Amino acid sequence: MSVALDTAVRASELAYDVRGSGPTLILFHGLVHRRHAWDPVVDRLAKHRTVITVDLPGHGESPDVDESGDVLAESLAELEQFVLEMSRPGEKPHLAGNSLGGYAALELAARGYAKSATALSPAGFAVGQWDHRRSVAMFTGLRAAARLLGPDNVAAAVQNPALRALLLGPFYANGWRADVDACAIDVRSLVENRVVNHAANATLTFTSPVDDRCPITVAWGRRDLILPIYQANGVTRVFPHARVIKVAGLGHVPMPDNPELVASLLLAGSA
Repeated sequence: MSVALDTAVRASELAYDVRGSGPTLILFHGLVHRRHAWDPVVDRLAKHRTVITVDLPGHGESPDVDESGDVLAESLAELEQFVLEMSRPGEKPHLAGNSLGGYAALELAARGYAKSATALSPAGFAVGQWDHRRSVAMFTGLRAAARLLGPDNVAAAVQNPALRALLLGPFYANGWRADVDACAIDVRSLVENRVVNHAANATLTFTSPVDDRCPITVAWGRRDLILPIYQANGVTRVFPHARVIKVAGLGHVPMPDNPELVASLLLAGSA
């Protein structure tokens, strides 16, 4: 159910849900996902936080992006407006995100819009352009394979836990744990999402100097195949005060891999 906070005057058209009570924690998902990516951890978080999950521009139920301009810059501007609208008077929200959403959470924190920021395998720390293009090539290769097989056939295949673990291996360390219906949605989004078309040319940089008053936590799964663990070494070059945690047994999208652990990281990061 979508619920607007009492303090918000809605201008943004982004689709979002609100659950729980306590300090506000806004969650940003990754490329080709939607807000359902956080389902494995939301119930745990909602016991302690007002949890807001939102579909990024061009994803899920949110409006398509304007592809005539700078898609990344315009998406960040939309998320910045959303964060402002979701902020209670006199209180900055905690921000967290995964992959592209992790980059968004960190960049908005660098701009001074967050009380804290927690990022799970965030984009933005590629080792040179070749490394960025390698990650994009994985998305485009998976998209080509899904189109060749047909999204309906892939959706049928992920009904089998073993096939689900194999097909979704680039995203999850334990793909067999991922929700079947969510996987089917993700496969169709991988095929149809238009933001992916602009990923190769995106320049993921951070505002400088960063707001070093904002606590930063970055957790990186050691089984991440999309944004490998070595990228974590670049975090403190941008955010010298960041706490960086390298976690065994987690993949690129870690929420279904170990919901309890991921929820604890998000709660600790936003404590």
